[in-house]
Amino acid sequence: MSVFLIHPELPFCKGCGHHHVVRSTVKALEAIGVKPTDVILVTDIGCHGIVDAHFATHTVHGLHGRSVALAAGIAMGIPPGKKVIVYIGDGGATIGLQHILEAARMNIDLTVVVHNNMLYGMTGGQPSSLTPRGFRTAITPQGTSLPHHDLCRLVYEAGAPYVARVLGVGDFSEILRQALETDGFALVEVLELCTSYGLKWNPGLRLKALAEEAGYALGVWTRPPSPVFRLRVGKEGSLRPRGEGLLDLPPVAVRFSSPLEGRWTLILSGSAGEGIQQAAEILARAAMATGLHATKKGSYPVTVGVGFSTAEVILSRSPISYHGVHEPDAVIITSMDGLQNQEDRIRRMRRGVLWIDASLPVPETGAEIQIRDFRGRVGARHAALYAIWTVLQEMGILPPAALREAVQESPLADRVPMEIFASHG
Repeated sequence: MSVFLIHPELPFCKGCGHHHVVRSTVKALEAIGVKPTDVILVTDIGCHGIVDAHFATHTVHGLHGRSVALAAGIAMGIPPGKKVIVYIGDGGATIGLQHILEAARMNIDLTVVVHNNMLYGMTGGQPSSLTPRGFRTAITPQGTSLPHHDLCRLVYEAGAPYVARVLGVGDFSEILRQALETDGFALVEVLELCTSYGLKWNPGLRLKALAEEAGYALGVWTRPPSPVFRLRVGKEGSLRPRGEGLLDLPPVAVRFSSPLEGRWTLILSGSAGEGIQQAAEILARAAMATGLHATKKGSYPVTVGVGFSTAEVILSRSPISYHGVHEPDAVIITSMDGLQNQEDRIRRMRRGVLWIDASLPVPETGAEIQIRDFRGRVGARHAALYAIWTVLQEMGILPPAALREAVQESPLADRVPMEIFASHG
């Protein structure tokens, strides 16, 4: 028994190598002296994943092939000193191979333990991309014809500072201890034989002989440590990315004030290519410059450059926990594409204000209607930005100067005729 296990009897088939993985993991954790509450175990779909309820640590059960991605998010967001461990099978590892390689490339501080029994053990014994050539499975009774990926080599070449491959028999806790103490990404591939399917289709097979014949080299591969990718905690407890490949964005300085006390939601909808998304982002930045919280969510077809473009913006005095907009306070429509995309929502409105371009038919709605010639006054390309300017002028949500400054600080600064912000009075 161990402080890391709630139930000493493990839920695996008799003789399965998963028993050795769990026992060696527990022994390694005991050796490094961490507490169960300092360990987060993230499991994948598969036989190994049913062990969640047996661990006294924090546990997260992921989707098939996605446990490394989940663990990466956890590892980047918690303070150093915690141990994040991933349990994943050979099937999940090949489904989520890109997650593994990216975590290794970024050197995220977690340990991945791959239970490689060379087949999908939970779904009937089908081969995975780690199944070696000649290994017989439920759907390849004559033996798999394709060679397997060398997972350890792929991960090591991606940049992992610690990679190991062991036979899943006996005690290999020392290897897991080394992996857990690695400052950054570590992967241990544990070779096993599934007692239900592997031995059934390959009678008399011995694990060590299989590893040698398939070219599964055993050993440990290390390199000098590189900087660990972490998220830096800001002054107010917010997480900000820090590391190569992601921007460490400076905070938006508060230079204006807003009379908004609660929450204001806006739908801005028009045609793709007419600056809808950028106009909404400029509005959000202007709001932050007044001390408000802001979210912006975009929606548009896969083709991006044709059809509608819709942005949902929330401005709030208090933090925003959910960015969905059920019934907007204001809707701005600048083109027929935007109207067709939002017509059902507009018809359901029982309050709020609809700002619609003068060139468009006015749909039935319970909202107050304001008709303006956005496109006619400034042209299609700047209609969305001019519409936002108009709404701010007439509703007083933000000081117009905040929007003007946000435009000047945006990539549009040299393409937007600033006189449009004086044309409304």
